[in-house]
Amino acid sequence: MDGGPAHTSGPDTGPAPGPGPRSEPVPFAPGSLLWDIAGDIRLLLSLPAALVLQVAHPAVGAGVDDHSVFRTDPWGRAERSLDSLQLWIYGGEQALEEGRRLRRLHKDISGTDTRGRPYHALTPAHYAWVHATAYPVFLRAARYLSRPLDERRLYDELLRLGAVLGIKQRDMPRTPEEFWPYFDTMVREELERTPVVAELLDPRRPIPPPAGAGTFLRRIWPVLRPPLARLHVFVTTGLLPPAVREHLGLAWTARDERGLRLLGAVVRTMVPLLPERLRYLPRARAARRAARRT
Repeated sequence: MDGGPAHTSGPDTGPAPGPGPRSEPVPFAPGSLLWDIAGDIRLLLSLPAALVLQVAHPAVGAGVDDHSVFRTDPWGRAERSLDSLQLWIYGGEQALEEGRRLRRLHKDISGTDTRGRPYHALTPAHYAWVHATAYPVFLRAARYLSRPLDERRLYDELLRLGAVLGIKQRDMPRTPEEFWPYFDTMVREELERTPVVAELLDPRRPIPPPAGAGTFLRRIWPVLRPPLARLHVFVTTGLLPPAVREHLGLAWTARDERGLRLLGAVVRTMVPLLPERLRYLPRARAARRAARRT
């Protein structure tokens, strides 16, 4: 499963019923918040926290445990997920087809979660939760790694993005004010330290060198992997909302908080100084160049 208040047991794969023609979502364009932040390399630091939030839901965690290749092909899976996300924001009309493709991809993903309940990847409450995790993580990451975001504007854009992905408005809280009670209820009543959460936050998890790594990187990987894994787990844990950390039993000390704030200050200072070819991911760079030509 690669990514609401309405908890329903069956999948929802078709258009919403209702009178009149259904309008297509409008693709994102320059000037939107998501256009600015979704292609910035700092996204790579925040996405793992969103993934942990997603798989802490028993149904989503079971879907990833049962159907994902994150163990056997971690780099390939991450690359495909990132490319899909970039298409949502920078793909123009391709974004709409990518949303439809994702729903087709998840159509046959089902099973039983850790609590013995049947799940389906397209159950609206599950599919909406995967999308909803972006909101608290984007807000939290921005406070550390860049600058605070306009919360209402971000939420409105994420609702628009949900439409691109086929998530119906009735399955998401309508406003930021409605989101936080929904989020607190999900944390309290649904989230747990699933086996996938435990794996993702284990710095000893065996990760091979990236596909296509040269001879030198493969040779030093056994030395390089442990500190990189510890840094990855540290940042991921730090960017989780504190209530989630507490609920999942994840340790976080005052010293850890100081370390994350220091790292954030370095990132905030250095990333804006990078040239565009280093600061933005490839699809975002191409979209930005194309926008400047129009």
